[in-house]
Amino acid sequence: MILRAEHTDKGSNPRYIVTNMDDDASHLYDTVYCARGEMENRIKEQQLDLFSDRTSCSKWWANQFRLLLSSLAYVLVESIRRVALQKTELARATCGTIRLKLLKIGAVLLRNTRRVRLHLSSAFPHRELFHLVCQRLSTA
Repeated sequence: MILRAEHTDKGSNPRYIVTNMDDDASHLYDTVYCARGEMENRIKEQQLDLFSDRTSCSKWWANQFRLLLSSLAYVLVESIRRVALQKTELARATCGTIRLKLLKIGAVLLRNTRRVRLHLSSAFPHRELFHLVCQRLSTA
């Protein structure tokens, strides 16, 4: 049995792990238990922030395609976080926070026969971070 007794300003936070694995307790907690919890956080992030739980169609292929799109969105956001958001305030942000602060931007789309222009809002509060992310992605 492994016990981690933690007490913060919000109160006590004891955690117990019962295992039959023979190893150092701190190693088991740090590498096995916490890694499992981190993986569950990533799964929850994809379900809640990128809507992979919306499989309400009666057809299997439609649900599979929705799940594929959600998985592709997760890979895209994770790549943005890993490549372009290093050493920024969003370096450890969830997919929902990145989506809200960097991807949901008011814009005007203008198109003519030769090109498409996207005019972003000048009142966008994260404009500098957005430009930094665009620069890092274009050089990566």
